This record gives sequence, structure tokens and C-alpha cells, in this order.
Amino acid sequence: MRRGIMQALAWVLATTAAMAVSWYGVRTVLTGTAYEPPRALPISGTTPPLEPAARGSAPSPSAPERSASSTPVPRSAAPAPSASSRSDAPSAPPPGDNGEVKSFPVRGGRAVFDLGESSAALVSATPDEGWQMRVWKQSAWIRVDFMSGTRTTSLFVTWNGHPPQVQTVEN
Repeated sequence: MRRGIMQALAWVLATTAAMAVSWYGVRTVLTGTAYEPPRALPISGTTPPLEPAARGSAPSPSAPERSASSTPVPRSAAPAPSASSRSDAPSAPPPGDNGEVKSFPVRGGRAVFDLGESSAALVSATPDEGWQMRVWKQSAWIRVDFMSGTRTTSLFVTWNGHPPQVQTVEN
């Protein structure tokens, strides 16, 4: 019995010493590391999708920046304006451009935009189950497509010389 207690005590001491050394190593590595929690943007009340616009009035995309995906795209993975200057954070409106974050639920998914006075930025786009999405961004417009088979729903945000306007086109 005494031998069993001594073995248990030795095991507890060895385990405690190992945990202390491990914690000391982790603490030493993490000392001075700044942790910045992700910034959450407020979403104003959900807005119903706008009436579909005429197909001829929508800007035509040049080439998609992002391949089709059937999984939600996190905010940090939103495509950047060009392949050479990609960033992990989505582009934001210029300083002083008081933006309003709005969510647009449409057939096939949901897109969230930060709509400023003279520009807009894509915050996130999430396709519904079984849908895929593509995103195009240019200097005066953003296009988000949700696709499933032959069905496509497109959201266009344009702001060339006017406040951002959102149009929805369903095929």
C-alpha cells in the first residue's frame, strides 16, 4: 500500500513539474504578443431585396476574382481589388465616409455591404446550402453572384458619381 502511494505521489509531482515547465514556455512565448479581437460591424435591420433591374442596365464583369465556393466566405477572406495587392481585410470606405452596414438577403444567399456616402465595401457574402458564389470588384461597383445550376441571383452595388445604389437581378 505504501509503495502504491509513493508511486502516485511521484506521478503527481512529475506531472505538476511538466505542466509548470510547459506553462512557463508558453507564457514566455506569448509575453508581449498583442491580441486584437475581431472587429464586429453593426448590421442595421434586414432590408427586403430590391426589385430586379433590367439586365441591360447592370455593369458587366471583367473576370471573377474568386473561384466558386459552396461554403460561407468569412469576412477576412473577401476578395481584394487586385491580385497584386491582396489583403486579409476587406476594403473600407475612405476615412470620413460615414458608412452604414446593410444586409441583403436574396435567393441563394446573403450579402452584407458597408454603404458610405460616396463608396461601398463588401463586408461578407454567404451562399445558401447548395449554392455557390462569385465576387467582382471594380473602382465604382461590386457584383456578387449566387448560383445553383441554371439559376443565378446577382447583387450590383454602384457608386460612380452618386451615393451607392443596390440592384438585384434574378435569372
